[in-house]
Amino acid sequence: MSNQGASIFVRGTGSYAPERVLTNEEISQIVDTNDEWIVSRTGIRERRIAADDEATSDMAVKAARKAMEMAKVSAEDIDAVIIATLTPDMLFPSTACLVQRELGLGPIPAFDVDAACSGFMYGLEVGKGILMGNPHYKNILLVGSEKLSSIIDWEDRATCVLFGDGAGAVVLSRDETVGGGELLGVKLGADGKSAPLIHMPGGGSRIPASHDSIDARQHFLKMNGREVFKLAVRAMVKGANDILEQCEVEMKDVGCVIPHQANIRIIESVASHLKLPMDLFPNNVQNYGNTSAASVPLALDEAIRSGRISDGDYVLMIAFGAGLTWGSTLMKWNSPK
Repeated sequence: MSNQGASIFVRGTGSYAPERVLTNEEISQIVDTNDEWIVSRTGIRERRIAADDEATSDMAVKAARKAMEMAKVSAEDIDAVIIATLTPDMLFPSTACLVQRELGLGPIPAFDVDAACSGFMYGLEVGKGILMGNPHYKNILLVGSEKLSSIIDWEDRATCVLFGDGAGAVVLSRDETVGGGELLGVKLGADGKSAPLIHMPGGGSRIPASHDSIDARQHFLKMNGREVFKLAVRAMVKGANDILEQCEVEMKDVGCVIPHQANIRIIESVASHLKLPMDLFPNNVQNYGNTSAASVPLALDEAIRSGRISDGDYVLMIAFGAGLTWGSTLMKWNSPK
């Protein structure tokens, strides 16, 4: 098996979802849609919505504390914090610095990664690289956290039904004595030609906030759903095959697949292309919708805590996001000691 260098482990996982539940029935009071239409096309029945005073960093902190508790690490044990998000509390400072402050972490590196819904995968590769490349780093806190409700156009029925808020976290460690899920490899990709398919035009340097940009509703997420669907399936199938080839593991030996929870139809199509049964694909899209960078770590935490993942399982994680970005990871799970 190809796995050069030091072994890196997922030592603990954690997740958080806001209390507020927004059902399809409630959305049908806002835009012209209904529960049957949403479920048949997406599999989503409800999603969580953060409170007005609940920001991305607040959710990240709650998921992080659970991951740190499972990993049995304290604030003093964390050597860096990475937040994967496309909905930061503010443009600067980084949401990671705000999480660092709230958790009482030391004067360690803290920064954000934005690869949209693939952000957690990109964060895994960055965290893995830091741990493998510098012996001074032993534990890294990686959190995917999103308040997508803050950038959703509630007048656009094509997008407002799809997204929700939440956070998922992992503690990465190179301490083999504590065990956990061994990261066998990460594979990333991007295709900027597809950038216009999912984007938020306003709020950056190209279209700064102004009365005109607000009136034109340019500070909301825009998406070409039909094209994104096709590219998403293609990207996740490619990511799955690429990482298994890199790690020299056969598809038949995979015990669990954690896909980005964007749409149940996408997950079903990926499963069909990979010739894998749907019972290998834990999904919570019906409860949370698409939580972007929080999607995979949130689903991973639920699968581990529910016993869905057993010791010795090869766990394949795959995601795609705006950019278009994609990422895949193969992990061999063993419960932390």
